[in-house]
Amino acid sequence: MITDRQQVTAMIMSAKVTKGIKWSQAAEVIGESKEWSTAACLGQMAMTKAQAEATGELFGLTEEAVAWLQIAPYKGSLSTAVPTDPLIYRWYELVNVYGTTLKELIHEEFGDGIMSAIDFEMDLTREPDPKGDRVKVVMSGKFLPYKTY
Repeated sequence: MITDRQQVTAMIMSAKVTKGIKWSQAAEVIGESKEWSTAACLGQMAMTKAQAEATGELFGLTEEAVAWLQIAPYKGSLSTAVPTDPLIYRWYELVNVYGTTLKELIHEEFGDGIMSAIDFEMDLTREPDPKGDRVKVVMSGKFLPYKTY
């Protein structure tokens, strides 16, 4: 019996490692971007029935696990403590260092509001560089102004 979405994520990760599946391959099967598909497999997005069934077939999941993929998840995969994984910590550091800058520039350009993580797109690519390859991340979120009432 599955009692939470994290158990399904663990099943997916186990099958990914065992079968040597790449996230880009999963994305092709799911029919969405590799960024969205990875987030969904890691428990941060709800899948449609068709997406969940395709994911279940790819990773060899049970019917119960496939049903869990279709439930709206509890968002936020990090604990409230400072992350210790070096890559995730650097993103945490990036927000700590540049978060107020991004906030100021977004408010100056758009007004009082936020960048949506719901109406959102992201693309991660490798950018060759003679000094060492670079990670290029492009994020695009809809601006949502705060309303007065």
